[in-house]
Amino acid sequence: QVQLVELGGGLVPAGGSLRLSCEVSGRTFSELDIGWFRQAPGKERAFVSAISWSGGSIYYADVVRGRSTISRDNAKNTVFLQIDNLKAGDTAVYYCAAVDTADKLPAISPFRYDTWGHGTQVTVAS
Repeated sequence: QVQLVELGGGLVPAGGSLRLSCEVSGRTFSELDIGWFRQAPGKERAFVSAISWSGGSIYYADVVRGRSTISRDNAKNTVFLQIDNLKAGDTAVYYCAAVDTADKLPAISPFRYDTWGHGTQVTVAS
């Protein structure tokens, strides 16, 4: 059974940077595509970024494109998400999610992912 653990959240000043990690266990990591989503209070869960099993396909939401980098280290079973120039609107619980790379739904859709972590809180102080 796949398990995901998000690390790296916290309180960050506006304009600062944060690097989140998603540690994966229970499945061959290189068979999984990984997505990051976030949910702010009172809002629906929203797509942030995703990366394919090889790292060859990468996606970003418009709200983070240009100030965010997703990467993966298949030797460490970990995906990283760095967000720079953080804004108050980035405050949310950040979740990573996994799905078999063979799944054909769009990477930006939360319905594509069948396993989710418990999330990590990111709070940007303005």
